Amino acid sequence: MTSILQTRRAVLAGTLALGVLGCALTALPALAQPSPDELSDEDKALVAKAAAYLEGLGALKGRFEQTDARGGTARGDLYLSRPGRARFAYDAPDGRLMISDGRTVWVSDPRLKTLNHYPLRSTPLALFLSEHVRLDRGVAVTNVDRFSDGFALTAVDGRHRGQGQIVLVFADDPVRLREWSLTDSQGRTTRIRLTGLKSTSGLDSALFSPPNLGPAPATQP
Repeated sequence: MTSILQTRRAVLAGTLALGVLGCALTALPALAQPSPDELSDEDKALVAKAAAYLEGLGALKGRFEQTDARGGTARGDLYLSRPGRARFAYDAPDGRLMISDGRTVWVSDPRLKTLNHYPLRSTPLALFLSEHVRLDRGVAVTNVDRFSDGFALTAVDGRHRGQGQIVLVFADDPVRLREWSLTDSQGRTTRIRLTGLKSTSGLDSALFSPPNLGPAPATQP
């Protein structure tokens, strides 16, 4: 049971993650914009820019680096095909594989010989893979930070603000997602950095087929 829970935390943090992203935010179909007095007009413009960028994503490939709360790192290849599909393939000797086929997120761990699956809507991948990225429901954007070369949005579950937060970091001019980090209710943060992310075409549909490993899949709540 401990191994299964650890695997679930890793996938939800690494898909997010996506740590959504145990998971700081259990359902991220969209980011919710707070009331007008909480964000400036300039902040709202950046939130809208981020939403437009995420919704405009198509087929992408690149590399990712995951850093967990203990400082451990893992790397791998990332493929996205919106709406709905994603593949995170961890380098050896890790070997984990996380795939979204449009409805379900599958997680295989060859070292543990486990294969588990979760509804896409209950993972942070839903934030990136939804057909329409809405910034007016779901969770609340609580802060917007600006840097010399980009900006970051901090969001929490609007109904359960104590469960944790996600920070999405974007480069600017042109806008692109650079990294995200998830902090759970116990203050543990998992960070995902993206490198070499670029648009592509003609991704093989087999990349997003459910993996076949180990015992029969066990559905997690």
